[in-house]
Amino acid sequence: MTTLNPNIPSPELTKALNATAKRMRAMNLRLLIPPLLLLTFARDDGSAAHRLLESLAAERSFRLDELAASAEALARAGAGVDASFTFGDDTGQAVPFSTEMVVVLDEGRSIAQASDEITVGTEHALGALAEKGVGTAALLRRYGISPEMMTNRLVTQAQTKQLNSQDQVAAAKAGEAAPVYVRADLMADLLGLLTLANHRHVVLVGDAGVGKRSLVAALALLMAEDKGPAGLSTLVSVSESALLADAEKAVPAAWQQARDGILFLPSVERFFGGSQSSPEFPRATRAVQRAFLAPRPVVIATATDAAWNERLATDSTVSQYSHRLRVPEPTAAETVAILAVHKSGLEHDYGLQIADNALPAAATMAKRYVAGSSLPASALASLHRAAAMLKLAGQSQAAFRPDLKPDSVLDEDDVAAAISAMTGIPVSKLGLDERARYAHMVEALHERIIGQDEAILAVSRAVKIARVGLKDPKRPIGSFLFLGPSGVGKTELAKALAEFMFGSEDAMVTLDMSEYQKDDTINRLIGSPVGYIGSEAGGQLTEKVRQRPSTVVLFDEVEKAHPRILDILLQIMEEGRLTDGLGRLAIFSETVIILTSNLGSQYLDKSVMTDQMRDLVMETVHTSFRPEFLNRLDEIILFLPLTQDQLRQILNLLLKTEIKMLAAQGVALEVSQAARTWMLAQNDHPEWGARPLRRIIQKNLREPLADWLLTAAPPKGAQVAVDAGEQGLSFVKRDA
Repeated sequence: MTTLNPNIPSPELTKALNATAKRMRAMNLRLLIPPLLLLTFARDDGSAAHRLLESLAAERSFRLDELAASAEALARAGAGVDASFTFGDDTGQAVPFSTEMVVVLDEGRSIAQASDEITVGTEHALGALAEKGVGTAALLRRYGISPEMMTNRLVTQAQTKQLNSQDQVAAAKAGEAAPVYVRADLMADLLGLLTLANHRHVVLVGDAGVGKRSLVAALALLMAEDKGPAGLSTLVSVSESALLADAEKAVPAAWQQARDGILFLPSVERFFGGSQSSPEFPRATRAVQRAFLAPRPVVIATATDAAWNERLATDSTVSQYSHRLRVPEPTAAETVAILAVHKSGLEHDYGLQIADNALPAAATMAKRYVAGSSLPASALASLHRAAAMLKLAGQSQAAFRPDLKPDSVLDEDDVAAAISAMTGIPVSKLGLDERARYAHMVEALHERIIGQDEAILAVSRAVKIARVGLKDPKRPIGSFLFLGPSGVGKTELAKALAEFMFGSEDAMVTLDMSEYQKDDTINRLIGSPVGYIGSEAGGQLTEKVRQRPSTVVLFDEVEKAHPRILDILLQIMEEGRLTDGLGRLAIFSETVIILTSNLGSQYLDKSVMTDQMRDLVMETVHTSFRPEFLNRLDEIILFLPLTQDQLRQILNLLLKTEIKMLAAQGVALEVSQAARTWMLAQNDHPEWGARPLRRIIQKNLREPLADWLLTAAPPKGAQVAVDAGEQGLSFVKRDA
């Protein structure tokens, strides 16, 4: 039995755990589980988690008491698994934790440590309650609270909490600065700007997590070694606590402290209004503007691309008196080097060793699969998660993570397990060595797709070429145009690809191009520019790809799209990136682009391809799309009509799904060959492919069985035999 170290939770979280323990006993529950903690956060005033939930409730238009009621219902419904882990409450009693509660604390500790916090606060625990793999995540998502939202909120709060009024150069000289990796090219650019005779102020612009603060920390280390810009001896950040207390006085105080060097203003957009929002510290705005106008101290500020475009680019004080230095996401090799700097600290904090292969695994897999954060932050977060999970596996006897081996060495398999927990993608889909799995890609796709051998071979060939690195890494994994009549498997192959490559057929963005026939619909796709209604929501394409960069993007009926939309598709296939209305980049290098069309399908009237059929279809395609558009496609794939035998095989696949669904209800379903033949005979439109088969099953099989399940309430083990006669399908039902 392991007891929670009392130094891990903050006093505020300890108080919340005590309150939760009392609720646990009052509700006659035997374990302290995550829904109980969420209930405490929602109902008890005073904690940072409660204040954060109040803010989210106001923004998302839900009532906090409704969330509390949902959390209470969830707590009463789930008992949890004993983790052999306890918490000593204020009455001296040992409170047993569930395994998920231990995960929440470990994940909360990772979140806290990523923010340079010593203890786990209630806000960190709330962030952990929203993480995938915890039972409260689905509940919070119903109220619009996602892990990505919580990450952004907690990052902002961490920035607000940190006391950066100390001189970072002095701290480095005293040996108090953390080690940091120096990105040489970026540092050279920054030093060059700081050495200018005038207008030396710099705004570091880049996505969250790319290392803007780390670049400033590296500069402080260089200055401590007398290798920085001549004449600059200090590097002082405005005190966040002072900003909250009195922003009007805080900026001048920091400006005075940094008069002989550099004033660091992280997230500088907070001092400037925009078309959609006001500054967070309006009283300090004039002081910040004066800092940009004055030659000393030199201002270094940070901002995201969206913040620069929305608030800063139009402010003449910033745009005319400072230089924008773009901080790109580091390469995979740079990320590995950055992680190597953090390796010893992670090993010390978690009491384990990190294998060399874990670092490139974290860089590669975080880049490919983790949405909402850039390298190196996403890779570092995956190492924290893997270390916490590995430590927990060694502490608990409960085998709730069978994919983790409890040892003291964190390797690439542990990173895969952590990425799986963070993204929901099965571990089996995350192997770094994918060669064996892709070698059998054709067979895997044929488990779902009947016929269409040429189409599956063409897709598999192009994807394999991309996956072994014989393709421009900036472009999408593959770009395909699927041509053929309705119901022959074009969309089903897209779903099968999503499941094979990214773990779920839900890893797919589907856009109906018949809805994008007008010029102004482009804003729906990429988002409206700043200042227009709905601009904060992002585009239907760009926002989804930003949130889940490893996905299949399906453009249905592409021939109906407006020409400007086709220009966007051309850019995606050529450059692998797209800028949305707010100036944010959506990266498509880990997507598969599929365009579908019925163009020329009237010529695909035989089950075996002929040269004449192919020529007629391609002639139609070339008259509908520009050559430069077609030349960017990896393959143009033709789908043939389905034969009667293939329709029978598809029917059998669909019936397997029905059998599985009934088996989940405790009912065994058996469908005779006569019944299958009868259902095939009801297909009056074989030219529509497999689509009518779903309606036939729905009307003649699923609906009668649903009525029976509702009225008869059959016991577990009941059997249903389906046959066919002159009157159609017949059902023989037997109880167990």
